[in-house]
Amino acid sequence: MLPLARMEKVIIVGSGCAGLTAAIYAARANLSPLVLEGGQPGGQLSTTTMVENFPGFPEGIDGPQLIMNMHKQAENFGARFSYAVATDLEFAGDHVRLKADDEWLETQALIIASGASARWLGLENEEKLIGHGLTSCATCDGAFYRNVPVCVVGGGDSAAEEALFLTRFASKVYLIHRRDQLRASKIMADRVLACEKIEPIWNSVVLKYIPDEKGEMTAVELRNVVTKEERILPVACVFVAIGHDPNTQAFAGKLETDPDGYLIVRHLAESKHPGIFIAGDVADRVYRQAVTAAGSGCAAAIEAEKYLSGL
Repeated sequence: MLPLARMEKVIIVGSGCAGLTAAIYAARANLSPLVLEGGQPGGQLSTTTMVENFPGFPEGIDGPQLIMNMHKQAENFGARFSYAVATDLEFAGDHVRLKADDEWLETQALIIASGASARWLGLENEEKLIGHGLTSCATCDGAFYRNVPVCVVGGGDSAAEEALFLTRFASKVYLIHRRDQLRASKIMADRVLACEKIEPIWNSVVLKYIPDEKGEMTAVELRNVVTKEERILPVACVFVAIGHDPNTQAFAGKLETDPDGYLIVRHLAESKHPGIFIAGDVADRVYRQAVTAAGSGCAAAIEAEKYLSGL
């Protein structure tokens, strides 16, 4: 026999751009959504110092401030928030049961906007440097590093794309890879190797980030894994491009995913299971932008509202 659960109309898992936009729309529709903020309230934007490409902010806006604004907007319309983390999912007839920390909740509609987490190198001071010369998104932050040297860490298609994008701004782009050839597709690898602004540094790993007295990145310490030689490479920013992991642990084996664990969207924001909707980076392995996440959050909330009204 399943434990008793509290019933909700709409539960939203995640409080980044996708989750908060879904919360705004669901709350305006008088659905009184419950938002589970999870282990990283605000998502990846909460660690971004400046967002210049979100519409409506010509001077840019701090990532945490943008999240706070959206949070307040959703709250003003009647959204409720909990710091609980979703840990399990069960189906109960037409409803969905979600375990949030130690409490079981039941909901008529579930919006999953739990996002994805960038993989980092696990080096000292890494967390403090994120947003201060350390990032995982060239599209988000590349324009801040005009006419200065930067480096990209990685060797797959994502790293190749990041490096090529950064040549629009940086004076030099070093591509640091632990092997002696790229894992990227041939067409991407050929483009990288043909670009004069990109200098591959083969067989190398980053040992240490070197910040200045203000905590801003100034260089990295590298080690050649073949020769064991170490060197200091001056750079203004490190772009880590070794992949993302979708935050889908609570839904493993319960919902459809692709081979890398990203949730599969069937139509607009719908999942295969009626009443479950998906938004943001938990399903987006291509764009991963605040504005696309917000758009998919809007779609998820509207589809959830239609579902609840029987349309």
